[in-house]
Amino acid sequence: MLHDLAARLFPLRRSLTGNGVRATLAVLTERLPSLVQHEVTTGTPVLDWTVPDEWNWRAAWIADEQGRRLVDADVHGLHLMGYSVPVRRRMAWPALKSHLHTIPDQPDRIPYRTAYYADTWGFCLRHRTFLDLDRRGEDAIYEVCIDATRGPGALTYGEVVLPGASDETVLISAHVCHPMLANDNLSGVVVAAAVAEQLAKRGARRYTYRFVWAPGTVGAITWLAENEEVVPTIRHGLILANLGDAGGFTYKQSRPGTFNDAPAEVDRAVGVALRDAGERPDVRPFTPYGYDERQYGSTGFDLPIGCFTRTPYGEYPEYHTSADDLTLISEAQLQDAVARLVDVIDVLEANRHLRARVPHGEPQLGRRGLYRALGGHPNAPTQQMAMLWTLNMAAPDETARFDLIAVAERSGLPFAAIREAADLLEEHGLVERLRSERTRRF
Repeated sequence: MLHDLAARLFPLRRSLTGNGVRATLAVLTERLPSLVQHEVTTGTPVLDWTVPDEWNWRAAWIADEQGRRLVDADVHGLHLMGYSVPVRRRMAWPALKSHLHTIPDQPDRIPYRTAYYADTWGFCLRHRTFLDLDRRGEDAIYEVCIDATRGPGALTYGEVVLPGASDETVLISAHVCHPMLANDNLSGVVVAAAVAEQLAKRGARRYTYRFVWAPGTVGAITWLAENEEVVPTIRHGLILANLGDAGGFTYKQSRPGTFNDAPAEVDRAVGVALRDAGERPDVRPFTPYGYDERQYGSTGFDLPIGCFTRTPYGEYPEYHTSADDLTLISEAQLQDAVARLVDVIDVLEANRHLRARVPHGEPQLGRRGLYRALGGHPNAPTQQMAMLWTLNMAAPDETARFDLIAVAERSGLPFAAIREAADLLEEHGLVERLRSERTRRF
């Protein structure tokens, strides 16, 4: 059960670096034995960035003069601001409150805050708790403890590679740096794991698949820097996040699919797969803000990688708060996301350009037994139309304009019907795959 997996991962102390990320990847390795953990040493140059110090924490709390812990990160991990430097001191309220973060208009929720690249520290707490402390007055004294380390270590990311018939690659990536956030983080992590599990069981794959679990931003940048030889092989990709909530699907198109004259193949595959499943996704153009699609889609890489979510980041009230907990995500929504992603992969795997071997006039299907082949089909009229559309949109020569996704888009027929028709027409020698169909990058 994916919700059970998320529940197991939920309390682990994830951040940009550290043992929480390693522990998370170790749990995934139980389901994906081929998962490899990569460690990139602190200080390593990665594109325009540098791998940051490693950060781990053991305890963090604020106590009153009687020793009662009023804020305790062992109770909820979001209480500690990420990457806080170590602290152990007594402080009066005026000095302490400048280090406290709340959400006044959501007084019962703990915010998620980080200070990755600043030498500071802080606590996050419910605004109601903050008001209780404030009522104690300016003279109140508190004991503050952050037992943490921040120094040389490594950035860790996980990767599963499933080889295909070609080294042309589909990249699927999820960020793995947020602590105790179920939808924004863990839903993408567990859905990616489930899709990898399903693909690993397949006997044959057209593409090579790379699944990456890495910290946001600097993790993707590190992967790109460490995999220069792989980047040119990437043909399609998806960033996964926010897939467990009750919302419908939202798809952010890839940069090439937004900026170029024609949509990217992965963008079209998502559209057809979701259409065939009866979904009506909210499709949005690429923007250089969001998750790691902006790293893979930076101008120098310009990779065709979209972002596949339900409710987008920042558009649900629980986002980056303690309310993004395990009650926000459901098994049904997680499993549905897995199914739809497998549908997208099935479209990519089967898509191709065809050349008509009898381009002048409609071929005589009856004498080739094609009508008889449809005799026992449960939906023969649809399959007959699928054959006619596929024949009509096959190229008359080596210059292909339309692939099978285009046939499904133009005809309105399910992609599965078009794929089946193409297989049947190939079997009977009426169409053939273009050998040069993969020469285009997208």
